[in-house]
Amino acid sequence: MQGTGRVVSVHYLPAMLLLVHALCGSVDGKREIPVGAIFHQVPDHSYESEIAFRYAVERVNMHEKHFELVPIVRYVSPEDSFRTERKVCELAAEGVTAVFGPSSLLTAGIVGSVCKTLEIPHIITHWDPEPLGGIEAELRAMTINLYPEADVLSRALADLIVDYSWKSFTIIYDSDEGLMRLKDILQIHGPADAPITVRQIDDDPDYRPLLKDIQSSGESHIILEIRPDRILELLRQAKEVKMLEEYQSYIITSLDAHTIDFEELRYSRSNITALRLMDTKSFDIKNAVHDWEQGEARMKRPFRVSPEHVRTESALYNDAVKIYATAVRELDATEEITPARLSCGSKNLRQWPFGLRIVNYMKVKTEHGITGPIIFDDFGRRAHFHLDIIELSKDEGFKKIATWDPTHGVNYTRSQGEVYSQIVESLQNKTFIVASRIGAPFLMFKEKRDGEFLEGNNRFEGYSLELIDGISKILGFQYRMELVPDGKYGSYNKVTKKWDGLVKYLLDRKADLAVCDLTITYERRTAVDFTMPFMTLGISILYAKPVQQPKDLFSFLSPLSLDVWIYMATAYLGVSVLLFVLSRMAPADWENPHPCKQDNDEVENIWDMCNALWLTMGSIMGQGCDILPKAISTRLVAGMWWFFALIMLSSYTANLAAFLTMERMDATIESAEDLAKQSKIKYGVVMGGSTMAFFQTSNFSTYQRMWASMESARPSVFTKSNDEGRDRVIKGKRMYAFLMESTSLEYITERYCDLTQIGGLLDSKGYGIAMPVNSPYRTAISGAVLKMQEEGKLYQLKTRWWKEMRGGGQCTEVPNSSQENELGIGNVGGVFVVLALGCFCAFLIGILEFLWNVRKVAVEEKVTPWDALKAELKFALNIAVTSKPVHNTLSESTASGKSSLRSRSESRRGSELPGRGNSVRTAASLTNLDKSGFAFDKH
Repeated sequence: MQGTGRVVSVHYLPAMLLLVHALCGSVDGKREIPVGAIFHQVPDHSYESEIAFRYAVERVNMHEKHFELVPIVRYVSPEDSFRTERKVCELAAEGVTAVFGPSSLLTAGIVGSVCKTLEIPHIITHWDPEPLGGIEAELRAMTINLYPEADVLSRALADLIVDYSWKSFTIIYDSDEGLMRLKDILQIHGPADAPITVRQIDDDPDYRPLLKDIQSSGESHIILEIRPDRILELLRQAKEVKMLEEYQSYIITSLDAHTIDFEELRYSRSNITALRLMDTKSFDIKNAVHDWEQGEARMKRPFRVSPEHVRTESALYNDAVKIYATAVRELDATEEITPARLSCGSKNLRQWPFGLRIVNYMKVKTEHGITGPIIFDDFGRRAHFHLDIIELSKDEGFKKIATWDPTHGVNYTRSQGEVYSQIVESLQNKTFIVASRIGAPFLMFKEKRDGEFLEGNNRFEGYSLELIDGISKILGFQYRMELVPDGKYGSYNKVTKKWDGLVKYLLDRKADLAVCDLTITYERRTAVDFTMPFMTLGISILYAKPVQQPKDLFSFLSPLSLDVWIYMATAYLGVSVLLFVLSRMAPADWENPHPCKQDNDEVENIWDMCNALWLTMGSIMGQGCDILPKAISTRLVAGMWWFFALIMLSSYTANLAAFLTMERMDATIESAEDLAKQSKIKYGVVMGGSTMAFFQTSNFSTYQRMWASMESARPSVFTKSNDEGRDRVIKGKRMYAFLMESTSLEYITERYCDLTQIGGLLDSKGYGIAMPVNSPYRTAISGAVLKMQEEGKLYQLKTRWWKEMRGGGQCTEVPNSSQENELGIGNVGGVFVVLALGCFCAFLIGILEFLWNVRKVAVEEKVTPWDALKAELKFALNIAVTSKPVHNTLSESTASGKSSLRSRSESRRGSELPGRGNSVRTAASLTNLDKSGFAFDKH
């Protein structure tokens, strides 16, 4: 930073300058206004500040026409309060109009007290905390501090930590003052947040034991509140103990961090962030540095410093001289400002009359200098300022990434595209260690062929491997798959307060990524980071499909029990007999067969046993009957029977379809509520998985009951893996259900056709790729996952590994709900059997009736049965005939009277039925007509 060639003569600069003024005088006629400055006798720290002060005075004098600032410099030790008081009194005796410095709290306090007494403006440029009892305005009436106000600067650090989302961090500090500077950071941490670790370093230059302790704790966020000369060495040792990897992040609180040469650490993987009070690319700072270098060159003292490495105190001295000269100039325009020699020990204490006016003017004046906008509050503190948030990069050293101010907070200056490009660039040629666990279809051992030797990533196959492979092709990194030793996903043990499984593997920095069916949960998010979900899912129930019952042809009889059918048959016969008896007894059911003949002495009753049975049968079948009873008693019996038949028919038809559907399956569960309400069917989850955590922490009463049931069940219902749960469901014979994530359940049901999913999803969540907290690659990997999703590659991967590979697609039939409720022939075939049997019986009865009628005709007509059969068959098969005369047996007394009628009838039938000529020879040969109207020969 500082150039070489500095000599001790720098301490004689005040004397030399005073000698020049004494010899030359004020040749340009400008009034001399002395200004004092006190620097510490530590050349490495104060040399640049003194140069900044002197050449700031020189630049002011180049532009002022009416006065000239004369710098008077004194040197003190940071711990020598007595000498400090004496030096400030010497400056007062020489008539200084302001005192700049010193830079330590102890000596600055003494100088401020003297300046307050003599009312000389006191301008400081260092951190000055607020006293415990609060600020007393009178004691600070003459003090102006250009260094950022302590509380506001602490708030800036707190805002940065909040913006970075640091939930936990470790503070390394080297002094009590340093810890005081971080009070706002300690206050933003709530009691429910992760603990903050505070570690102090002493004068021992070996920081490795401390850094190893921090590493073993798993902490990756570190705040360095130490002197600038210690920062580089601490980070060197952090690199030696592998605490400067990509997952560690450092925030350096010193405003002089940009002055450190980080060349040897520029290619470290850690994120190193610092704050800077000035814009090192501004014209003002370049102009000031030019003045310093040219002025020192004229004095034969080579001095080199780049604008990027200017110390904050030097810049503040430059701005302090500028703002003081502005106040003097503008007040001098109204009233000439004259210096006065003052004495500290005088009995008649005299104060400088212009001091308070100058200080008050500086408080209300807004200036802009090398360190940005300069605005003071009523106590002379710099309450408003701008900070640059800078980050160490490989190419440019510290690079500005954001700004901060009290009004707007953190405001990033780089775009998201720049951030993404930077991350992707850092991924090139990097090899990630990817942790996973065996579990189909996410990761499985590849099946070996005869004589084949597999190693490295070739040992595995599955969805997870192809997912990581796709991401690596997008981002350009390499990867190596490793199996987590305990094969667990990752759960937190509240007793040991430790994680296991994949989460522990990441916390131990043994892997960069973890990918499998790892669910994103709140608890895991507190320990590791996740990408955006690459698959969404929920908890569902795996259960065995219902056992299909054997088909029964007479299933239609099942809605009514055997007892009911017997009771119905008995009632049918009983009501029919009752109706027959009552109709024989009731006069109203005896009717005149010829209503037109009122003098007919005979009546007849149509309610024989056949008609009674037909009426009751028609009623129970819902068809009714053409004839009805007339008597009140028989009508009452018929009415009661119809009411009974209507109820039975309605009940039968309403229950038939439901019964025939339900009889094909066992009693089954349909939702989680069904499981919770019963105790016969046991159910469980994978031990230590996210599904188990869901039931453990749920506030829903149903799930709480289910968890209590699982926890108390003996033998245990928990399993070590999904495969074990699947096997238990198969062997459980519908007495065990397994609660698991829907993606794994879908994979199983694609290959085990006797298993099915019950109900919907109990929750909604996602699988994500896990990585250590504060991983710089999360944004890039999430972007790659999103790209694969938009291109449909995630869907293709799932289809491939769920429905195609390793036996997928065996159970592709998706039953239609409407078809499931349909009754097949196997269920109602008995109805057709009964109908066929009934028709067959009716056919046999019809043949018997036909043959009986043929016999009767043959007897009555005195023809052979064969002739009678042929004649009847011919008539029955002749479908053109639609009418048939009624046959009546005629007595001999009426035979002659009706011979002409028979002749006409025969002639008519002969013309209508030409086919009967073979059977009937002539009309004269007819002696009788059968009941069907046929004529037969008698030979």
